[in-house]
Amino acid sequence: MAIFLTFSVLGLALIAFVFEWLPVDLTALIITIVLMLLGLVTPEEGISGFGNTATITVMAMFILSAGVTRTGSIQVVRDLLIKWGGKTISRKILLMGAIVGPISAVINNTAVVAIFIPIIEDWSNKQGVSVSKLLMPLSFASILGGTLTLIGTSTNILASGLSQKLGYGEFSVFQFTGLGAIILVIGLAYLAFFTPRILPNRKKAENDSLGQSYELNDYVTEVVVSETSSLIGNTLRNSEIQRKFDIDVLELIHDGMHFPPPIADKKISAGDILIVRGSREVVLQIREEKEIEIFPDVKFTQQSLEKELNTQQDKVGEVLILSNSRLIGSTLRDLRFRQRYNATVLAIRRGQELIRDRLGRVPLRFGDLLLVQGPKQSFLGLQTTRELLVLEQKDAENLREDKAIIAIAICAGVILASALNLIPIMVSALTGVIFMVLMGILKPGEIYGAVRWDVIFLLAGLIPLGIAMEKSGATALIAEQLLIIGTNLSGYWILTFFYVITSLLTAILSNNAAVLLMIPLGLQIAGSLELNPFSIMFAVTFGASNSFMTPIGYQTNTMVYGPGGYKFIDFVRLGTPLSILMAIVTPALIILLYGI
Repeated sequence: MAIFLTFSVLGLALIAFVFEWLPVDLTALIITIVLMLLGLVTPEEGISGFGNTATITVMAMFILSAGVTRTGSIQVVRDLLIKWGGKTISRKILLMGAIVGPISAVINNTAVVAIFIPIIEDWSNKQGVSVSKLLMPLSFASILGGTLTLIGTSTNILASGLSQKLGYGEFSVFQFTGLGAIILVIGLAYLAFFTPRILPNRKKAENDSLGQSYELNDYVTEVVVSETSSLIGNTLRNSEIQRKFDIDVLELIHDGMHFPPPIADKKISAGDILIVRGSREVVLQIREEKEIEIFPDVKFTQQSLEKELNTQQDKVGEVLILSNSRLIGSTLRDLRFRQRYNATVLAIRRGQELIRDRLGRVPLRFGDLLLVQGPKQSFLGLQTTRELLVLEQKDAENLREDKAIIAIAICAGVILASALNLIPIMVSALTGVIFMVLMGILKPGEIYGAVRWDVIFLLAGLIPLGIAMEKSGATALIAEQLLIIGTNLSGYWILTFFYVITSLLTAILSNNAAVLLMIPLGLQIAGSLELNPFSIMFAVTFGASNSFMTPIGYQTNTMVYGPGGYKFIDFVRLGTPLSILMAIVTPALIILLYGI
């Protein structure tokens, strides 16, 4: 009965992850609660994930990564890219990968990609290269770089924690660096050769302006308030014009003076000009409304529109929805986005899809790119929020550049202390966090915002599922069935089997969930067939990390989906051959370096 119940919970978890009824971290937490209610784990085992060394280490590494990025240490690489990037796409990819890969080995790769997206966009525009040729390789290079060290990804840290829990000891910081380095080189060679031939120019180098990219001149209109309009004497708030119709008023011009938002409480007079975002049909609908008579003026040309929206006080920019954002699942109307951020969303880009109608009713997703217009001061506020990433170079005054060397030294100390086995990685990472605060690199309140709580709750929620699988005998039962297959396979094909199955599970669940399920199974098989347990664990760990086939298989892929203007099929075209190549090469290298 325990095995049946465990498999039932696992099956329901798979379905919930695939259909994404709820955020993955909440789904994981519900799984834990169900396991406790069914008696498959004790309450102590149910909450053990929150005190697990892997969970605490991952949390500390998020904070250390934030400390390094807060100092602007990585920003200096833009000059290197421009100086040494060369003229060919292949050379640019090799240089970018040579920089991003090693950085991703010591800083969380989602943080690295978040920093590099605006850098790569700026670089590609200066070089006249389509950003879609570089952003997907950026994501793939960061994924490959994360396999260089123990602290490169949360997946590696979790695998190390499982290894210790199951009696095989923790991984050392550089235990699989040799394997990771070879795979990084092979991956970059593949990307440099095939990217120019496979990936199309989805986004032109932005000699094109943002307005052209989002086709704004068809959706932004200048209207004049007539002498008989019922708007006269009312404020925008009282008239409820923005509530009744699918429009946003971006600016009010009265007697030649420009008034940007917030303008909800400004009284409207005859002759006032309103700059509105809305379709032609909606503007005509407003004109025909009995109590509201406004006359659409001539539509903007692209040049006049850019001049109108970008002034000394106002600007237009792109903002990315981050994976841990609380905005996900909510609509702009629910969030009162305009009031909260004092900025207006003009359009939403979701991969190749461009959304410009009924923006207030569109549930936001991770990876959505918002085109936002508002006062420049509002963009400074957006730069500091935990929910969004403004795709532009951060202002130097917002960075603590004088602390850069100290931050790097602290991270180096954390790695060195663990590599020399002076103290466990969890202890050295937590010590590094304390020094980040004491040295003024991070303020005490900033450490909570630095943590990806969705990842922490996902880890903590799924660890009890692994415990239930072992306690109930479900792991042993699956292992028995796999043994029947394994006895007829060579060591290479067993490693390949675990690598491929883990990669497929990663595409369905998440990389951390795949590791939690597959490492105990792998160790059971390794014990029965007298294989090297570390070879099996490394095959699973690398299979979980190297997810290239879809924009939703790995968080960094989703992050570049919108900014690159990609279609889903683009990831399939470039990522599938790379995944197959890694599935062939990785098991062979594991046997060569670590034996079987």
